[in-house]
Amino acid sequence: MVLFTFNIVDVEAEAKKGASITVEERLAVTENNSRAILRILDIHDVKASFFIEVSIAEKLPHLIKAISSKGHEIAFYHTDSSLQKIEETKKWIEDVLEKQIKGIRQKDHKLPHEELKMLGFGYVSNIDHADILFPFKRLKRDTEIVEENGLSIVPESISPYSQLPYNDFVFQVVPMKYYKNMVFETLKKDDFVLIYLSSWQFTDFSKYRFDVPFYRKWNSGKKIEDKLDKLLCWINDNEMATARMKDYIF
Repeated sequence: MVLFTFNIVDVEAEAKKGASITVEERLAVTENNSRAILRILDIHDVKASFFIEVSIAEKLPHLIKAISSKGHEIAFYHTDSSLQKIEETKKWIEDVLEKQIKGIRQKDHKLPHEELKMLGFGYVSNIDHADILFPFKRLKRDTEIVEENGLSIVPESISPYSQLPYNDFVFQVVPMKYYKNMVFETLKKDDFVLIYLSSWQFTDFSKYRFDVPFYRKWNSGKKIEDKLDKLLCWINDNEMATARMKDYIF
């Protein structure tokens, strides 16, 4: 099973010297990037899970409704919000969509599983920090879903023969032929492969004056749209099953 997931987050980079980018402009970039992802998924009839960053979720009601109406899962991406803020945002989205939010993803700031369970979450999908060197460190970790304090803990997937994780940066820099081999080999060993990308990667950095390192701009924007399109074509051509996270777990 291939689990496609997307972190919906604002571009964190500052504006280049002499330029300015407002909060509203950042939000517009995030929404446009997310709708580009939706279009590609719709073309290939693939359902995915969208992890919306908690602090911007209530500012994107139309986008969240569009994602849900296409049959995709809405979940949360927690960076540094308080438990109260997560609870309030969760209730607001559930009222808007009339659907339960089951998943939450964390990276740098991780909340106790007991508290997440009390808020009504059913699974946690934690991810590691990824920079220019991290994706190429050889890693060893458990790749099976486990139950802990009533929550399903979903680990990041790792290619068994290269030991590369399936994080956003690896997808951006690894050649497609090699990436396909990673997916194929992982599915021969594991029950699922969890792939995640981030909405900021779909930004046209020639249009928006964000001060980002060259390795973050490389293969971004339209190039990463095309890369995602090619991967989905290959998955459908090879009749690989895909699913939303909550469907696979529960």
